[in-house]
Amino acid sequence: QVQLVESGGGLVQSGGSLTLSCAASGFTLDHYTIDWFRQAPGKEREGILCINGRDDKTLYADSVKGRFTISRDNAKNMVHLHMNSLKPEDTAVYYCATDLRLRGVCTLGRTDYVRFWGQGTQVTVSS
Repeated sequence: QVQLVESGGGLVQSGGSLTLSCAASGFTLDHYTIDWFRQAPGKEREGILCINGRDDKTLYADSVKGRFTISRDNAKNMVHLHMNSLKPEDTAVYYCATDLRLRGVCTLGRTDYVRFWGQGTQVTVSS
């Protein structure tokens, strides 16, 4: 049974840093594309980062470029989202997701390609 579980959310001051984790079970994620999405209140879900399953190339949304990075921890079957220089507008529920295509490429932001979602973790950035 495929499952994704996010952790690491919380309250942080503007300019601070936070690392979110996405733990996978039911599959070995090192050759699968993993996306991070976020959804702020009243807004659509936004794809912000993707690491592909083919060669670990990444795609970033303009809103997080230069501030957020993504990494894999294959030993723990996890993916991490490292967030720096956080802004109040980064406040949202953050989700990891996968299309579960072996060695697939990134399709940043395409919620219709996602087959499995995590439950989400809240990130709140205070000004």
